[in-house]
Amino acid sequence: MTIFSVRHVTSYRYRRPVEFGLHRLLFRPRDSFDQRLLSAHLDVRPRPDHVRWIHDVFGNCIALVTVSGSARELRFETNISLDHTPQVAVDFQIDDEARTFPFAYDPEEAFDLQRTMQRHYPDPDDEVGKWARRFTRIGQPTETGHLLMTLCNAIHESFTYARRSEHGTQAPLETLALRRGTCRDFALLMMEAVRSLGLAARFVTGYIYVPDRDGSITLGGGSTHAWCQVYLPGAGWVEFDPTNGIVGNRDLIRVGVARDPSQAVPLSGSYNGDASDFDSMHVQVNVTTNEGADLLHG
Repeated sequence: MTIFSVRHVTSYRYRRPVEFGLHRLLFRPRDSFDQRLLSAHLDVRPRPDHVRWIHDVFGNCIALVTVSGSARELRFETNISLDHTPQVAVDFQIDDEARTFPFAYDPEEAFDLQRTMQRHYPDPDDEVGKWARRFTRIGQPTETGHLLMTLCNAIHESFTYARRSEHGTQAPLETLALRRGTCRDFALLMMEAVRSLGLAARFVTGYIYVPDRDGSITLGGGSTHAWCQVYLPGAGWVEFDPTNGIVGNRDLIRVGVARDPSQAVPLSGSYNGDASDFDSMHVQVNVTTNEGADLLHG
């Protein structure tokens, strides 16, 4: 059991004062048996006129922020504290009928899982599916847990992590061809690979704790992080982080889940002005424990 603290600052700078539209923030962690939110604070500058909270279609907690007037900088700072209990792969209790692949979901569950089981991105020659099936045994059942852990580690070991300034997520076919991408790209590739095998998968956005940032091989720290979950009967939604080869929630702070990465953007909004008015964006994420671990610098 660990107490994590997360400080997340995002600032937008403009070349002249601009007016701001509605901004949508996804930063409040999801309360669950493995993580319990202790506190959450949001500070916006200029001071907002109104902050409204809603739950989206996935049950994520969303802050809707309205700022009036004009300014040359818009700054969001969030500070959260939570109690985190690690869950590791050996603790997963998969139902007997799902221990080997292939298997079929219970019809009642399959009805609700349907959209998370379907492929979302074009793959006319089934390249992602062919790649995923390389990790199955031909002509005999494959242990489900071993299959998913091998697939997760294959991305971690065979693909190169590379930060990218452009917004959005690469299509899975592009990530597969390049063998390079961000944490969001790797999460989406694993989701589509798992879906090609008939399993349900969804996207997760949040944070990762890096015990020692300097020299650490854990990637994705210093900004928001992304991974995926796969639904396994008896075990439920199980975390897989292909960027770092993590199975289970160790060091992962879950904030939001979605069917597709486009539905889980940590911060989005608009301003009234020309494209040339925008100057820069700066993001910094610090994740610490109450033992005073090192900061993650963005």
